[in-house]
Amino acid sequence: MDIAIETKGLTKIFGRIIAVDRLDLKVEVGTVHGFLGPNGAGKTTTIKLILGLLKPDSGSINVLGFNGGGQRIDVRSRIGYMPELPKLPNFLKGRELLEIYSEIYGLSGMDKVNEVKRLLELVGLRDRANDLIGHYSKGMQQRLGLAQALIGDPDLVILDEPSLGLDPIGMVEIREIIKKIASEGRTVFLSSHLLNEVQQVCSHATVINKGMKIIEGSISNLLEKLSKPNEVIIELEKVTPEIIKAIRDLSFVEKVNWIGNKAEIFCSKKGDFRADISRAIINAGGIITGMRVEERSLEELFIELIKKRD
Repeated sequence: MDIAIETKGLTKIFGRIIAVDRLDLKVEVGTVHGFLGPNGAGKTTTIKLILGLLKPDSGSINVLGFNGGGQRIDVRSRIGYMPELPKLPNFLKGRELLEIYSEIYGLSGMDKVNEVKRLLELVGLRDRANDLIGHYSKGMQQRLGLAQALIGDPDLVILDEPSLGLDPIGMVEIREIIKKIASEGRTVFLSSHLLNEVQQVCSHATVINKGMKIIEGSISNLLEKLSKPNEVIIELEKVTPEIIKAIRDLSFVEKVNWIGNKAEIFCSKKGDFRADISRAIINAGGIITGMRVEERSLEELFIELIKKRD
């Protein structure tokens, strides 16, 4: 297993405030790793430590196989970074901004032209390349910020709240671009407090609060590990006393709420009991017209974890 980012005991203190508290973090190569926590949890400070923009008070940082993280120039050149709410010069055109950054990365001539063209195509701004950035919408500016972060073909892309302040359409656009970035084999480290967005785009996640790690793992494992017993919703063609009794007699059924021909079945333990429920209903002479499992969202788990830690 190759590791893109690893911190051990990472700590950063500002006066009396412990912004990052003995943080152990591990991000695997090739994953889209969500970095979650409420405002003030220490996410941006951690990112700045990884990038080498801040120095830790204690602990270690290893990025792309090298100690010290982004403090090394050769490592920093392999990292693409988009800060929270990137401030872009309104007097430049989108194409001009990317050309300037490409020159900073050492590109010139046709290499620079091709790189800018590729990035504008990737983020969907090819037709607006010669418009002033000041005329761009918020979503377009975020996409241009993503393009800037991808100059130089980085191995690791770090995004700090990339969907912050966007409307639903803008969020979808950013989400699709992140998926494209990941499909090219890059590691993406994405800080956010928008739980729904992270659940849709990330394969792994770390949750922190008050600078401390609460939990870490794949999204599927986190949901499975912390999930509550299932709630199964069924709809029947007709409800009879025999069906009600058959469901209540199932050993795993804790409670049933009936609303007309619809039942909410609360299970006392984890597991997929749809087959057992279906069999009991059919044996009782019932006909099922609909069935689904109500699954817990990452947002529910996040809120529960934060409350427990507080």
